[in-house]
Amino acid sequence: MSYIDGFVVPVPFEHLKDYRKLSKRAGKIWREHGALAYVECVGDDVPPGKHTSFTKAVKLKDGEVVVFSWIVYNSRAHRDAVIRKVMSDPRMPQDMKMKAFDSRRMIYGGFKPMIEM
Repeated sequence: MSYIDGFVVPVPFEHLKDYRKLSKRAGKIWREHGALAYVECVGDDVPPGKHTSFTKAVKLKDGEVVVFSWIVYNSRAHRDAVIRKVMSDPRMPQDMKMKAFDSRRMIYGGFKPMIEM
């Protein structure tokens, strides 16, 4: 079974182009260091919920869109090794300083798949 890091982040429409550039560079770095897949998706059908929703979770503001992303690894140990390499890559600090999104409202976590088909 694999291991997944998942992310949900609000991105202002006006910075979506910058976020896309950041994601392409970050994805290349993650893949170079061993990630099996790197996926970034822009919300297309993300309705606000009455109790919970993606929009509520990230406190989506007017002029923003929800971005849902994931990175795939072989295992938790593989993920930990990849992240150590990525975080020590000299290209990452420059990317992380971009103001394309509010990282304080990002939701993320590591997940063990229950079912893979």
